[in-house]
Amino acid sequence: MDHEPLPSVGHAEVRIVAATPEVARRVAQVLRRCFTSTEQRSYPAGCEGATRLHLTIDTTHTAQPARSWLASSESSLEDHYPADEV
Repeated sequence: MDHEPLPSVGHAEVRIVAATPEVARRVAQVLRRCFTSTEQRSYPAGCEGATRLHLTIDTTHTAQPARSWLASSESSLEDHYPADEV
């Protein structure tokens, strides 16, 4: 099994595979609107014309729509235990 080093805390490695470079770029562009990211790296994806993009996003520096979504998706302890349990 391949053991790649984990990204630093607050960062995520994203890999996008698409049939065309244009589709992969559009997905990367949406991610960049929400998160600070590194420059994308592009690789062939195996099939003719397919593209694989890699980028690292910083989840600690998010744009407003992403920040709202991230905050609302974080679980709290109350989410895990019903109120009548001790």
